[in-house]
Amino acid sequence: MRTESSRTWLITGGSRGLGRAFAEAALDAGDRVATVSRTTASLDELRARHDGRLITLTADVTDRAAVFAAVEEAARRLGRLDIVVNNAGTMAMGMIEEFSEAEARAAMETNFFGALWVGQAVMPVLREQHGGHIVQISSIGALGGYPSTGLYSASKFALEGMSEALAAEAAHFGVRLTIVEPGGYWTDLYTAMHTATADPSYAGLRAELEKQWAEGSVDSHPRLAAEALMKLVDSEEPPLRLLLGSAVYDMAVEVSNARLRTWAAWEETSRAAEHAIPQPQPQPQR
Repeated sequence: MRTESSRTWLITGGSRGLGRAFAEAALDAGDRVATVSRTTASLDELRARHDGRLITLTADVTDRAAVFAAVEEAARRLGRLDIVVNNAGTMAMGMIEEFSEAEARAAMETNFFGALWVGQAVMPVLREQHGGHIVQISSIGALGGYPSTGLYSASKFALEGMSEALAAEAAHFGVRLTIVEPGGYWTDLYTAMHTATADPSYAGLRAELEKQWAEGSVDSHPRLAAEALMKLVDSEEPPLRLLLGSAVYDMAVEVSNARLRTWAAWEETSRAAEHAIPQPQPQPQR
């Protein structure tokens, strides 16, 4: 257990699932943790067991002002922020055509905007410290868009695009960022997810997908993800991206190779679409 060298963590969505597993692993290592979640009752026993090293803060990450207030409180009470885990997330299932405007916007609020607000709130603290490590919990869904998970993938694609830019900006101040792409874990993500109203037109496709999931779904205990996260934050040279799970690793390789093959097949057309010319001059008005 660490003593003088104990680190401080801020974990969003820390009351359940992967977030709770991350919090437990950090506490078991002797670190101090502040969690941010909409409810905190499920953490009462954990807080009592770890003798003041767990701070539970109530906030909805979709509320920018609440996020900034929670981060300010966490930094004040912990003294600094060494590791920030953007874990809060939600899942929405349905074919693209089936989502209402409100459902589509809601899918982005937590997974993208929530992470954006946390990033904006913690960067002043990390810049002043000239150090820290932001961990963005993305998903296997960020490797590509798949039938019935399109809105979820869209939110994770947005998260990763923003995070790549933030990683480059934060590095200027000695702050690290890693995008973690987990596969399946036994959390309540699936049971708590929102499902769009089904259109009967997609019944056949939905049946095919359900069969594929039943035959090929691989889900693990969240403890394994927590163990990987501890190795990540202990690393002297953490990567920009980290895959968690054999299934997601294999899928990442397959998707990357397929893209390379497609780009190579269309290379001639791609290169022919570029030919530098001088900047066009405005034509005089007649």
